[in-house]
Amino acid sequence: MNRPSRTTQILAAVMACLLAATAVAAAPAARPKDVSPSYDAAHRIFRLDAGKVTYAIGVDADGALQTLYWGARLSADDPLGPARPAPGRSSFDPVGGLSPQEYAGWGGTMTATPALKVRLDDGNRDLVLRYDSYRIEKNALSIRLRDVQAGVTVDLRYTADAATGIVGRSAHIENAGKQPLTIDSAAAATWNLPRGDYSLRYLTGTWAGEWHLQTRAVTPGATVLESRRGSTGDENNPWFAIGRGDAWNEEHGDVWFGALAWSGSWRIQVDEDILGQVRVTGGYNPFDFAYRLTPGQGLDTPVFYAGYTNDGVGAASRLFHRFQRERILPGGDDAALRPVLYNSWEATEFKVDEAGQERLAEKAAALGVERFVVDDGWFGARDNDHAGLGDWVVNRRKFPNGLKPLIDKVHGLGMSFGLWVEPEMVNPDSDLYRAHPDWVLNFPGRQRSEGRNQLVLNLAREDVKAHVLEVLDELLRDNDIQFLKWDYNRNWSEPGWPQLPPDEQQKVYVAYVNNLYDILRELRARHPNVEIESCSGGGARVDLGIMALTDEVWPSDNTDPSDRLSIQDGFSYAYAPATMMAWVTGSPNWVNARSSSLDFRFLSAMQGGLGIGANLLEWTPEEDATARAYVAEYKKIRRTVQRGALYRLLSPQDRAPWSATETVATDGRQAVLFAFQRQGEEARPFPTLRLRGLDPAARYRVRSFHGQVSAGTPETASGAYWMQRGVDVVMKGDLQAAGLVFDREGK
Repeated sequence: MNRPSRTTQILAAVMACLLAATAVAAAPAARPKDVSPSYDAAHRIFRLDAGKVTYAIGVDADGALQTLYWGARLSADDPLGPARPAPGRSSFDPVGGLSPQEYAGWGGTMTATPALKVRLDDGNRDLVLRYDSYRIEKNALSIRLRDVQAGVTVDLRYTADAATGIVGRSAHIENAGKQPLTIDSAAAATWNLPRGDYSLRYLTGTWAGEWHLQTRAVTPGATVLESRRGSTGDENNPWFAIGRGDAWNEEHGDVWFGALAWSGSWRIQVDEDILGQVRVTGGYNPFDFAYRLTPGQGLDTPVFYAGYTNDGVGAASRLFHRFQRERILPGGDDAALRPVLYNSWEATEFKVDEAGQERLAEKAAALGVERFVVDDGWFGARDNDHAGLGDWVVNRRKFPNGLKPLIDKVHGLGMSFGLWVEPEMVNPDSDLYRAHPDWVLNFPGRQRSEGRNQLVLNLAREDVKAHVLEVLDELLRDNDIQFLKWDYNRNWSEPGWPQLPPDEQQKVYVAYVNNLYDILRELRARHPNVEIESCSGGGARVDLGIMALTDEVWPSDNTDPSDRLSIQDGFSYAYAPATMMAWVTGSPNWVNARSSSLDFRFLSAMQGGLGIGANLLEWTPEEDATARAYVAEYKKIRRTVQRGALYRLLSPQDRAPWSATETVATDGRQAVLFAFQRQGEEARPFPTLRLRGLDPAARYRVRSFHGQVSAGTPETASGAYWMQRGVDVVMKGDLQAAGLVFDREGK
């Protein structure tokens, strides 16, 4: 269906909008849960004391803003500062050249990685940012830096979460001069660590193989983590953790950690300079980046969140999980738990129709499923992935009376209803593309490279943004839908914006993502009861920016339950299980043809938001009964699994044969233990599992909903017993699993 557009009107306004408006990225919004910063005027020192963390910055004699301290919380009267320029070592490294600046411009004697690099139209590229002023509003600290001669001001914004000590930082860069300038690179923040020996952990991956945890020493030089793909990507994820030396582990060691809230091209660079100082700088990826500002215009960076703990990387994850649940995810503390979901893709692929979906819905409801989702193939001329993408109208051959009969059927079965969409993409074989071939990212006269037979719509254009919002709004308005699975199945290529002058076109990297956020934000406002999942061919768009506007994420297209142990483990270092969807699919698995029991598949998936994606019409009555039992059990433990504190007891990384996780409820009344053996080796017994996070003095009763504990295991024992003596599970053979629940007795 070719919808009328307002192309002419909106294109005429595009340049005016770009010239008049600043780029709007998600600034760290201060809330009552943030602490109020303090300022020592006599020594020009700012402090944020939150949770178990102190973050302190000061102004040195040259006016440079420096990091003074970031670590375990100090007493209010502990001396800090004053800030002093870094000492000179030679004429090559003069005084101040390597000072641990909070936000350095590239200029003067600066030799470290700058946070900001600009070039003015008169040829000047020197930028020396000096302290100007500050203000504290609604528990947020704003510090203004300025280069008067260059006509550049930067407002740094700080928030600190009272519960976790996690600091949010961003920058607003403004051309306050009389001539245009171009920003060549812009970071959200630079984090300076105390001098010492460190190692870095980060996450890498590829399609069907996301979330591999990597470790390397931090040595003189630079480590660059990045995406040049136009979106977050899965090659690297914008998260880091840095610990002292190489001895830090789940329970011990100083750990600094953080993540960038941005869903476009990004870069995080970890540097150690010649003085042994380590700094982490992250923000927009400077590759192919050029953001032009005329006088009066500005640019907002994304938010870079970071925290500290001295209790190991496990505690770092738990702090970050809590912060995400309470401060990032929509709804915060009041957000709904993830419902048990069924998705019809594996059963039907593109061959969806009303009768077939109704049969699947009946089977799903009988298992206790709470949400039914129709995947790709319901719209346009969508019989395969070659056509129809972009035409978001119901295929009347497949659904003669529209979606209403199926939706009514699903609701009548007691389930909510969801649809798959991929609104940022278009097939060349579609009504939308035939009407608007200029709406895609492209360079005139150059090839238009396809991925999965599709092109990327230029969401930076206001007319394209308006169209996408209009069709999605109409879809939700006309149909009683509770959920959208929002997919994104390719990288950018040929990222041109030919409707703009050449020196403005690279704004596409910022404007596209900001418009994506605007669409999601507006859809949520218009349809507050609709939930959204972020999916990108699996886990290629998972970050704190997209998570702030969606309710769940899809970590990987790989649903093999053994592979998923590693995928889900890696995911948990950075992101909360409350957001992580995990499906039970068919066996043998489509990824690797590996066969596994339904028990193993369910227990693997029950560690996150439980979903089912198998062809239910092929299940036997015995399999139906097994699934019903697991769905019922999951509902009993769901709040603990999704909202509790996660402890990684055994890591499956690097193809380790064992995996075990424990989650403790926020009120401490329940703990859930999952244990897995990928393969038995040399008759070795499964390692004893010593629980964590229990009340040592309380008593806990253990029950198994799958698997066997060793003979002599008590039914009831103290928290101290379960944490010190532990529990032994019996595992023999390959792909074995156990699930145990520990319920606290009494009050």
